[in-house]
Amino acid sequence: MKPLSTSIYTFEKLIEGGYTYVDKTAEIYELIEEFSAQYFLARPRRFGKSLLISTLKAIFQGRRELFKGLALEKLDYDWQNHPVIHLDMGSCTGDTAEEVREKLRYRLRRAYEDNKVELCDDNEVIAFEHLVSELNQRSGGVVILVDEYDKPLLGHLGNESALEVQKILKSFYSVIKTTEALQRFALITGVSKFSKVSIFSDLNNLTDLTMQRGAATLLGYTQEEVESYFPEYIERLAEEMNKTPDAILGELKTWYNGYCFEESQPTVYNPVSLMRCLSERKFKNFWFETGTPTFLINLLKRQPIEPQNLNLPESAFSVYEPQQLEIIPLLVQTGYLTLKKLNIRGHRRTYELGYPNVEIEESFNMCIAKSFCELSDITLSDSITGLLDALDNGDMAKLMKHLKVFFAGIPYDIQLSNEKYYQTIFFVIFRLLGSIVEAESRSSDGRVDALLKTPERIVLFEFKLHGTAEEALAQINNKDYALSYEDDGRELIKVGVAFDSETRNLAEWIIE
Repeated sequence: MKPLSTSIYTFEKLIEGGYTYVDKTAEIYELIEEFSAQYFLARPRRFGKSLLISTLKAIFQGRRELFKGLALEKLDYDWQNHPVIHLDMGSCTGDTAEEVREKLRYRLRRAYEDNKVELCDDNEVIAFEHLVSELNQRSGGVVILVDEYDKPLLGHLGNESALEVQKILKSFYSVIKTTEALQRFALITGVSKFSKVSIFSDLNNLTDLTMQRGAATLLGYTQEEVESYFPEYIERLAEEMNKTPDAILGELKTWYNGYCFEESQPTVYNPVSLMRCLSERKFKNFWFETGTPTFLINLLKRQPIEPQNLNLPESAFSVYEPQQLEIIPLLVQTGYLTLKKLNIRGHRRTYELGYPNVEIEESFNMCIAKSFCELSDITLSDSITGLLDALDNGDMAKLMKHLKVFFAGIPYDIQLSNEKYYQTIFFVIFRLLGSIVEAESRSSDGRVDALLKTPERIVLFEFKLHGTAEEALAQINNKDYALSYEDDGRELIKVGVAFDSETRNLAEWIIE
């Protein structure tokens, strides 16, 4: 069994250390065979973008010895040594625009040192352009690899400093376009496609691979790859858990598979989460350990979403204005939602969206519960335990009292103008319990706000932000929301809930 690594992102170290490498070089070859190609690829964090950049770097440096036994070695690649400018923008973050600029200059100075070129100017734009020009004279075409191009901007989203950071990046990245004729290949990776940083406004010659069929499985592991590269680890996990390998494969798929980047292509696993599960020999939420970007939390608070029935037109995945961020496309780009189905009506293409897997659904719900309600880990754990006990005993009155703990933590700087914010919190709380919850479940005469299903009972909830609990319960009865479940055999409970916008909590409820 070759060892697994979830912390090595350098291709050379991975190969020389004898670690498992899922061979993607045949797909990489399809990208590099075209001369002077310039690409952009967006993928969620922890998906192998840095390893892809490192692999490309080794290829273009002509390090054929590292690819022994891999697909690329058998293809007709020329293995010419090209000068490579590798810019890891993940290290170029800063609290101010000037800090970002200084770190960018430092990263560029390192690129000069790596390529043994004397620094010509401290201005990052002039220096970048000069470096490309100098290196082109050494060999037929420079390779530019930019990892996490958007990282310097992410920490400034929503702040005034974002505009200044945008200007810095816009000028810097414009060099990639102006020096296109001197390049053998260019790849820029990131999480999101932000306009006004030159990548997608001025630099319109980039081919965007993000939702292209040929790149759909370039990062992440397909089911076939999992079964081919990790059979011994799967068998070991099956033995320890006293299950069959097929049962383990089913659990792995439920926990970590499900990312779809093009509707006709196979779904893929998050590679880091998969390998951590196999190496630590346990199913758990590894994604949540790395946290959720602050800008995403803040945006979720301003734009609470419908928990289900999410749809988005294809045009929404083009580019995003940093000053006008839309939460649902960003949730797709950051990996919390993925494509589930493509619907075509005439010339209109829309995508149905959903959680990729159990790990991400749990991470997303935990993120909302902690951030929206500002609860500590201990308070959150105790409150969920109380809810579980009340739910198991069918004690709805006690359950509602425990719910008040969550709503009591809603910060006062949040503007609560509609029921959606409350509904979102309610939805994710019960998803954390592992219950089956449907938000705004369709009935024969409209929608009930939330539907909770357990093996013993079905509970229908109707919320009123500007109304009474009596009105909420009356709506359930008058519109026959419960009609579809009367013959189910489980206990049927109806709950009318009224929120108080002043106290920002549950004001009253009626249980029937």
